[in-house]
Amino acid sequence: MLEALIPAVIEQRVYGKDAFRAWRILTTKFGQPAPGPAPAGMRVPPSAEVWRRIPSWEFHLANVDPGRARTVVGCAQRGEALERLTAERAVRGLRSLPGVGIWTAAETVQRAFGDADEISVGDYHLATTVGMSLLGVPIDDAAMVELLEPVRPHRQRAVRLLYASGLAVNPRRAPRQAIPNLRAL
Repeated sequence: MLEALIPAVIEQRVYGKDAFRAWRILTTKFGQPAPGPAPAGMRVPPSAEVWRRIPSWEFHLANVDPGRARTVVGCAQRGEALERLTAERAVRGLRSLPGVGIWTAAETVQRAFGDADEISVGDYHLATTVGMSLLGVPIDDAAMVELLEPVRPHRQRAVRLLYASGLAVNPRRAPRQAIPNLRAL
């Protein structure tokens, strides 16, 4: 579970590019070499114990803000309890953790359990993309949930299929904003 939860926490409120970079930095520095015959430099994610011991400045150097860093450490402290969660109880259990909201819980169960129904409500682009692709107009999260209700229990699967089909539409209206560099502070 932790291997799915911690990347989702690191992805909160930031561009994917920045989150993937932070994950790479932290996993490369604190992860273990991959077992068996593996390419040089291939790492597996750190264990819960290692995540708990990563100092705050290492998160800072990876451009992870203090709020997300605290959430990562807090989740790692509860790692054993999280591993015992069943798929049915996972969302409620994850949401009980400080710093883990509906989006993070949904992203985690999609990755850890392959949940076909839990959609990422609160995602910055998802509702607009679903609305533009299926209706030709941007919609909010509530309208997206209502629109996808007929395909329950496959709502997430339908969203992934929309992206995989190449039909997902979300026109840009402005240049991409610069990624804030917390390391410079």
